[in-house]
Amino acid sequence: MATLPERDKLLRNFNRCANWEEKYLYIIELGQRLPALSDEAHSAQNKIQGCQSQVWIVLTQRDDGVIELQGDSDAAIVKGLIAVVFALYQQMTAQDIVAFDVRPWFEQMALTQHLTPSRSQGLEAMIRAIRARAAELS
Repeated sequence: MATLPERDKLLRNFNRCANWEEKYLYIIELGQRLPALSDEAHSAQNKIQGCQSQVWIVLTQRDDGVIELQGDSDAAIVKGLIAVVFALYQQMTAQDIVAFDVRPWFEQMALTQHLTPSRSQGLEAMIRAIRARAAELS
């Protein structure tokens, strides 16, 4: 995930976009930065329920306690939203992820009011799944 911007830079980049078309293009670009997910990781146990698109997310805990996130989607914008979520959670431990509320960051990016209801529900499903899996690891 080294290719994703840290939280403050993500917010700055997002707010530099002149309009929502540019913001969507930036979201798609972020999704393209995610490393490819292995075929084995595209499994039922990694699939996120509650998303209209297909979404897979894998959490791995390093020896130092930091959680590494990997993910994929069959939809470009959704894959970009996965990257946004991963950028917000990067370099966190399981306990940090459980305690951290990403929603204020989405509000600062004005993200939720520009997503379709089904994408917003899918985004919430991703966050719930990441937090639940992190709670199991903490």
